[in-house]
Amino acid sequence: MIHTTTTTTTTTGQLPLTLGKYRIAACPRPLPGGFFAAQVSIASGSGSASTARLMRFDSAFPTHHAAATYALAQGIDWVHEAARQSVRPN
Repeated sequence: MIHTTTTTTTTTGQLPLTLGKYRIAACPRPLPGGFFAAQVSIASGSGSASTARLMRFDSAFPTHHAAATYALAQGIDWVHEAARQSVRPN
């Protein structure tokens, strides 16, 4: 299940990936028991015209890197789908 919110800040120490107008940043967070949750921030625009979303995923990952890799892949997929949606004729 994907949970989406509309604002976020990212503090992962990783550089965001830029695809077109979107900035994608993995934001893994620690869970109890030594696992990690995957989260990804997708932002676009700047200043008062900026938007950002944070997607959180239910799966638990054994390492920070695994959670970050999954989150980044999901963010890239989201951007590609958004691009496909924007070019579809009505």
